[in-house]
Amino acid sequence: MSSKIRSAASVLAAAILAGTLAGCEYGDVVGEYPEPRGEGRYGYGSEEKTVFGEGGLSNLFGDDKKDAEQGGGGIRVNAFLWRASLDTISFMPVSSADAFGGVIITDWHSPDGIANERFKMNVYILGRSLRADGVRVAVFRQVQDTPGAWRDAKLPEQTATRIEDSILTKARQLRSKVLEQQ
Repeated sequence: MSSKIRSAASVLAAAILAGTLAGCEYGDVVGEYPEPRGEGRYGYGSEEKTVFGEGGLSNLFGDDKKDAEQGGGGIRVNAFLWRASLDTISFMPVSSADAFGGVIITDWHSPDGIANERFKMNVYILGRSLRADGVRVAVFRQVQDTPGAWRDAKLPEQTATRIEDSILTKARQLRSKVLEQQ
């Protein structure tokens, strides 16, 4: 019975909070609020002043101007690196892709004609800037000893670096195309 009471209390608290927040909103109904004075809404200058500071919620959820400059839209990593990463590893099946965290994980893939060897990649996009240190790739290789038994195998050291370079080259090409269109 006490869990039902706690559940009802939680719902009631959420309803009160929602009502309180809704009551704090400015309306645009004529006559209820003073007419704008000078520049900007409510006469505060060209930038609206809000509880969240200059720019309002855009500081919290992302700045459209910065997003456009850095190639990010709704994602929290560099959009050019993200797109280039997906394009570069498109021959492998993607197991998981998190645009906000900047992580792409592939499933195991065996190249055509090679049944006893398989590869897996993890791609990490580390920031919002298109920089050489903005992407990291981890490549894994396994070989099959006996039917059904896989064991880890070494890869040449340059494999991950070459894939990173390929992603960076593709990202720069994508960025150049966007800049040419503007």
